[in-house]
Amino acid sequence: MHTIDDLLAIMARLRDPVNGCPWDVKQNFDSIVPYTIEEAYEVADAVDRRDYRDLCGELGDLLLQVVFHARMAEEAGHFRFADVVAAICEKMVTRHPHVFADTGADSADEVLTHWEAIKRQERAARGDEDTSALSGIARGMPEWQRAIKLQKRAASVGFDWPDVQPVFAKLHEEIDEVREAFAQGADPQRLTDEIGDVLFVCANLARHARVDVSAAMRHANAKFERRFRCMETLATEAGSQLASHSLTEQEALWDRVKARE
Repeated sequence: MHTIDDLLAIMARLRDPVNGCPWDVKQNFDSIVPYTIEEAYEVADAVDRRDYRDLCGELGDLLLQVVFHARMAEEAGHFRFADVVAAICEKMVTRHPHVFADTGADSADEVLTHWEAIKRQERAARGDEDTSALSGIARGMPEWQRAIKLQKRAASVGFDWPDVQPVFAKLHEEIDEVREAFAQGADPQRLTDEIGDVLFVCANLARHARVDVSAAMRHANAKFERRFRCMETLATEAGSQLASHSLTEQEALWDRVKARE
């Protein structure tokens, strides 16, 4: 049975300038980041499919990314993998006083409130002078996720609709503004602004519904892909290619696929 020490040793060997792997040796933080993000999404995909055997492998791939970054950091004299472990252990203990200290928390929402309060204290201790409720929200995360974070932070100080009905009203308002922009032949910049408002409100709608935006989009993408492939199959079975059908005929095939489901 291999251990984390074995993985660290393998990574060190791969990064050896003389006897290592040429591809691994030439990588840096910037070149590895896209792979780190990709592996995180593959973990999410395995969870979404409830494929636990695949999840085991994908978690290993994601762990490799952590080890890769830590190895490059150690080579540059920044920190080691052990420092990563120590930092996250300390953070987990500090941010869970209801478990490791005497502070109580009766609900998940209360835990999150304490978590954010502790994060603000940590930023203040580091000398971060940004006291906004929106401070500390990373800019590197997917924008839909950042939208949710911004909305949750605003809601934490009371800036939020009391229920979902005003969100629907706002969504209709923003869609009308997009429609108007198209009718006026608006330039791409205005359309970007207006469509962005629609997407921001959609994220807010998902938040009020307690629906994960990423999971919802994965489901929608999977549904579209499944139905589209079925359309292609129906066309092939009829002795033709989907591209040879008119839009009306294609829509009829789409309706047939939907009816089957």
